[in-house]
Amino acid sequence: MFNQARKIMAILTTALLTGGCATLTEDAMTPVTLTFSSGENGSCKLTNKRGAWETPVPATVSIRKSDDALLYDCKTDGGKTAFGSIPSEMGGKIVASAVFLDFGITDAITDKHRRYPANFVIVVPAEK
Repeated sequence: MFNQARKIMAILTTALLTGGCATLTEDAMTPVTLTFSSGENGSCKLTNKRGAWETPVPATVSIRKSDDALLYDCKTDGGKTAFGSIPSEMGGKIVASAVFLDFGITDAITDKHRRYPANFVIVVPAEK
């Protein structure tokens, strides 16, 4: 009985010590696929507090995760412009991190627990 209790404690300890590591190994970058609502091609400048990127559209671009919105300033090949923001959302792994080892501290510093939508359609006005 005592040996069984020790085994259970060892398993629980291992789970607690490794459970909080999920976000420590999570990638800081996240892919975001962008398209225009008009179906046109073009390009966008993207920014958040963690960096800036320029990309053709449609495309999938790797963006640094951040707790602030991803701002976009775009222009279609036809000359139409669109600007706005893509909200950053809380990822599910912060919950595991908070419950286990690091209480979410690592995530709060690195923003690795945040995410942007995997696909985003940029609304382009009908007229120039």
